[in-house]
Amino acid sequence: MDNPSVLTIEQRKKISMTAVESVDSFSDTRITLTVGGQKVTIDGLKLKILAFSQGSGAFSASGEVRGVRYGAKGRIGGLFK
Repeated sequence: MDNPSVLTIEQRKKISMTAVESVDSFSDTRITLTVGGQKVTIDGLKLKILAFSQGSGAFSASGEVRGVRYGAKGRIGGLFK
């Protein structure tokens, strides 16, 4: 990956990430992003996208963050699981 991504979760209430290529889908319980050509899924409750800049790759959201999954070709690695 040419542009490394940084994931920050603050008290499981705010999440921010760099090097995000796109927001693929979102609801109040799940947000799916593309980072470095891979899917990243954020699961939670009352999720709300606060900001996304496709130019800089900066992304932030708020809500109750319950988990983050990185997926690549059927393999899933999790955080908080």
